[in-house]
Amino acid sequence: MAIRHYTTVIIGAGAAGLHCAAQAVRGGDTLVIDHARAAGEKIRISGGGRCNFTNLHTTPDNFLSGNPHFAKSALARYTQWDFIDLIQRHAIGYHEKTLGQLFCDETARDVITMLLQEMQPATLQLETSVTDIVKTESGFDLYLSDQKRISCTNLVIASGGKSIPKMGASGFGYGVAAQFDHPVVPTRAGLVPLTFGDGDLDWIKPLAGVSIAARVSCGTTSFQEGLLLTHRGLSGPSILQISSYWRETQPISVNLLPDQDGFDALRRARRQNGRRNVASVIGDLIPARLANSLAQIRGWDGNIGDQSDAALRDISDRLQAIVLTPIGTEGYRTAEVTLGGVSTDALNARTMESKTVDGLFFIGEVVDVTGWLGGYNFQWAWSSAWAAGTAIADRHRAK
Repeated sequence: MAIRHYTTVIIGAGAAGLHCAAQAVRGGDTLVIDHARAAGEKIRISGGGRCNFTNLHTTPDNFLSGNPHFAKSALARYTQWDFIDLIQRHAIGYHEKTLGQLFCDETARDVITMLLQEMQPATLQLETSVTDIVKTESGFDLYLSDQKRISCTNLVIASGGKSIPKMGASGFGYGVAAQFDHPVVPTRAGLVPLTFGDGDLDWIKPLAGVSIAARVSCGTTSFQEGLLLTHRGLSGPSILQISSYWRETQPISVNLLPDQDGFDALRRARRQNGRRNVASVIGDLIPARLANSLAQIRGWDGNIGDQSDAALRDISDRLQAIVLTPIGTEGYRTAEVTLGGVSTDALNARTMESKTVDGLFFIGEVVDVTGWLGGYNFQWAWSSAWAAGTAIADRHRAK
């Protein structure tokens, strides 16, 4: 039986894979393969089902990588504005939330439908795994789980990372990189809640469900967004952001009064009603349950009118610098992204192609480029996919 040949095969029908197919198909027959039952499953659940598809403020500074310069080329040549233009051409309604985040008005499925339309006439083959890859003189032979064998000139790995394994996430792409002697930066969960041990968790756990706007810092990096106390530790946007920078044994600092002059507010309360309890006054500045818990832990009792300036300053300073040491994260189970991945040293920044294996490309989350929370990782998927797909199309149309 003759082996079916494709100009391009893309492994992974997520954001990067589908968008890459839309570009690559202009250069010849294109096949997208995925082991999942439906395309774009991470897109479907993202943004609470409305897909936070990009961020207005995207720059290379919003990404972590072993090489902070690597993402610049792709991000500059296919920007957030290019993807917004695509969204608008498909008449998908969208709106901006905080910090430049863009969401669909209706449903994330609108983005999936758009991507599937854009990739036509490429072929999508679901519920199919690639069991083996063999390099040939003219490209690659792929052995599939349905016992078929196909070949291709270009092979694009868009299989994502390890985050959310219950949705089928795996280390497949890292295995392909290793097969072809490409270095892989050690991976870890990113944009993930932090967990705590006895001591810290003793007072955090009873406050599960309490949320507050806070500035969270680790080393020299800080993020000011919502913070949520949970029965395992801390979550919320500020914690997810800082988790990508946190390393084991490092402490984090939480400022519960990022936009307030706590000392001034406490002195004002002392002047206005000195008979009020200290904990109740603090409860005017932060959630009452959290205020009562911290007051009990710190021994902040008595009337506000009996507190000296030094005591009020100490309270304010402590509310602005609560130092905690996480013992870990919730791991890939709840992580939104995977940090690390295929080393950028092995890839051409303009095309995403391997520097040593002609026709082999890596795009999206499988690469050692990870964005902040808020649509940045989707933009990396779009930009890296466009770079690879366009390079493939241009190469084959020129022949």
